[in-house]
Amino acid sequence: MNLDPRTRGQVHAQDSAGALALLEVDLERGLSAEEAARRQKIYGENQLERAKRTTVLTLLLDQFRSVIVWLLTAAAVLSMMVSDYPEAIAIFCVLAINTAIGFFTSWKALRSMEALFQLTAFTTRVRRDGESVLLQVAKVTPGDVVILEAGDVVPADLRLIKVENLQCNESALTGESAPVTKTSQRLVPDTLVADRTNIAFKGTAVTRGAGIGVVALVGAETEIGRIATLAQTAEAAANPLEKRLDKLGQALVLITIVLSGLIGLIGFMRGLGMVAMTETAIALAVAAVPEGLPVVATLALARGMLRMARRNTLIERLSAVETLGATTMILTDKTGTLTENQMTVAGFLLEDRDLTTENLVRNVADAPDLRMALEIGALCNTAELTHSGQDGIGDPLELALLDVAALLGVRPDLDPDDRPEVGKHPYDPAFKMMATQHSAEGRYFVAVKGAPEAVLESSIAVLTATGPQPLTEAQRQQWLDRIEAAAGAGYRLIGLAYKYSDSVEEPLLEQPTFVGLVKLLDPLRPDVPAAIAECLSAGVRVVMMTGDHIATATEIAAQAGLGVDGRIVAMSEQSLQELKKGKVGKVLCRQLAETNVFARVAPETKLRLVEYYQNQGHVVAMTGDGVNDAPALKKSDIGIAMGQRGTQVARDAADVVLKDDAFASIVAAMWQGRVIFGNIRRFVVYLMSCNFSEILIVGLAIAAGLPAPLVPLQILFLNIVTDVFPAFALGLGEGDRNVMKRPPRDPQDPIVGRPQWIDIAVFGLLITVATLGAYWLALIHLALPVHEAVTVAFLTLALGQLWHVFNMRERGEGLLINSVSKNPWVFSALLLCLALLTAAFQLPSVAGVLQLSSLSFEEFVLAAGTSLFPLIGGSLWLKLTRALGI
Repeated sequence: MNLDPRTRGQVHAQDSAGALALLEVDLERGLSAEEAARRQKIYGENQLERAKRTTVLTLLLDQFRSVIVWLLTAAAVLSMMVSDYPEAIAIFCVLAINTAIGFFTSWKALRSMEALFQLTAFTTRVRRDGESVLLQVAKVTPGDVVILEAGDVVPADLRLIKVENLQCNESALTGESAPVTKTSQRLVPDTLVADRTNIAFKGTAVTRGAGIGVVALVGAETEIGRIATLAQTAEAAANPLEKRLDKLGQALVLITIVLSGLIGLIGFMRGLGMVAMTETAIALAVAAVPEGLPVVATLALARGMLRMARRNTLIERLSAVETLGATTMILTDKTGTLTENQMTVAGFLLEDRDLTTENLVRNVADAPDLRMALEIGALCNTAELTHSGQDGIGDPLELALLDVAALLGVRPDLDPDDRPEVGKHPYDPAFKMMATQHSAEGRYFVAVKGAPEAVLESSIAVLTATGPQPLTEAQRQQWLDRIEAAAGAGYRLIGLAYKYSDSVEEPLLEQPTFVGLVKLLDPLRPDVPAAIAECLSAGVRVVMMTGDHIATATEIAAQAGLGVDGRIVAMSEQSLQELKKGKVGKVLCRQLAETNVFARVAPETKLRLVEYYQNQGHVVAMTGDGVNDAPALKKSDIGIAMGQRGTQVARDAADVVLKDDAFASIVAAMWQGRVIFGNIRRFVVYLMSCNFSEILIVGLAIAAGLPAPLVPLQILFLNIVTDVFPAFALGLGEGDRNVMKRPPRDPQDPIVGRPQWIDIAVFGLLITVATLGAYWLALIHLALPVHEAVTVAFLTLALGQLWHVFNMRERGEGLLINSVSKNPWVFSALLLCLALLTAAFQLPSVAGVLQLSSLSFEEFVLAAGTSLFPLIGGSLWLKLTRALGI
């Protein structure tokens, strides 16, 4: 045997004999050891293929690709060339801090796929040479006969040959919340993966029953292998914050190069020496880079992360905090995120009425047909409740039937002597029904449940309020219409029937009396409609992507309020073949723009949908919990995994983990993200205006023929000490409570746009005027030596930048009462900075390194007085721009 994976992948379309013949194996003997070894050489080991792993060295080198790092490195090298080692050491320390932050926040990426590979670390039971043996999963090969029992993990994709009440939990692969009942019957070739009930998929768990299957696909060929390949090859999207900071760094380098060149030309024309020009270049390079920006950004994001943790949202990647605020679209799972992930009985359809859970209690006492429906559901059942009725073990659907029966006082399971079970017909995929037989007063009571159409077709009578009546064709059609209507409303339906027999040998599934239907539903979370309404008012589009059936998904979407004007547009996997081929025509493009629900979607389709919407300009947040969601979670701008029911694979691929699995937590995180972006923009403007003033102070002084008013170490001290704490305080602001009532900002909107650049320029000029004014007065009016005048300039600049923090208030706010003055962190930061400045002057060792001199009272008053000019001028600018609407 040497078949293409595509041929073996269609084994579901073969009958049992055909599958065994295709895979050339005898069911009773299995493969011989020699044949198994030969096949393993051809098909390889049953392991997932690992992509080339990122090494620690590569991760470390990635931290040096930033243009800002290059600029600072050049400044440090220049400092060493002119033997200014303290400056070089200081700059290298800043680089080390920034590198450590980037390295450790990226370390998580190395773990993203490890959980997938853990799925293969177990043994399985196979038949080799006619004997049952335990085998390492990696040694399983196509054609191996595998024996499955409850509790086993499926070792490969198996074509099931024999099944006995076999169920598998495939929620990690398909999104279906209920266990899937397996069959050995042949299916049509184009059956969707989620509907291939004669295939047991690698990595899924056997929850019930037993079975025998033959291995069709191994390793990367399996469904989970395909998902692993998608997850490894899916390129994680660079988040908006990283993109914006990178663009900002490029702009800073360009500004530095232009200014350095211009000032270098002026210095050359004035006859300045090489050493003086090198020192000037170093000062400009240090002044141009806001060294504190990465640290402040990280601390502000970490603060947001802690706030989100209190709202059950764990952030795996710090920059994801800000990206949440830029989200324009949420692709959300249904089960457990929008719904409770708990199957409940929503009501019963009986012959002459439709009962909901609200009116069951007052009907059960005088309704024999309802009581019969409850008893059938409780008797034809393999699940078990505790005596308290609060917990149970078994299929969620069957537990729901026991729950509703117990709620209404019907507990036949508590008394084994009351109609004890004497026979059973396990669920049969051929009949789509099951039955149990019970001894009852000399006769036998048979309880039947199964697919509604199947139970109805086998029935010859119908139970009414007055007793059984023959089932006419007209009644049968009426029931079929009711079944279609209820299914279209999103309910999962189970048909119920019964009969009495005189012999235990009588067929259990033939000619029962039809009782009705039980309606089951995974209810919507109570807080979901309000959360989705808040998203829509914030301009965020919410789309459901689920493995559930389209009717169920559409109903839940309508209840959640996903539709525009109540209209739900749904698409299934079959309608998205064009998208999977990478071609989206105009018709499909219009459909994708309107669709609220994608049902029965495969992992690759989820990935393609994320890519499509990203290409349309959306910032996409994607929620998921299973292995099948990992590729899309990794590709999305924000991957959000479920913490309670999510797989480790999904959590490792995600940026955010919801501890409570609640959609409302996503909305709270989005609000925090928007607040954080506003805070980031505020402290970036603050830092940039401070750095811009430093560039102008050095550049204009050199251009005017004056000695440099600042030395590089003084600039570095201001950038990483006194500037950082006020900026961090701005990053801790509580934000606008109405931020979620506004549409999301344009994903292309930079952190520093045209309005912010204008503010930076104006504020920078105001600080420059104040500092150069104090420097000129110290040199000319007070006739101070250069080193003392430099100290005056340093103190003026330091104090001016501190008072400048109050210019970061919103336009229209007062000078004294505003969002900045209400922030207690701001005053704590100012006090700390003033203490650090005092220490810099009072500690001889620090003052010596920074080249600071002692100041007289007159010199101190000059510096303190002129430092108020940026605050006064900034307040006038804010009023002017508000009046002009700038």
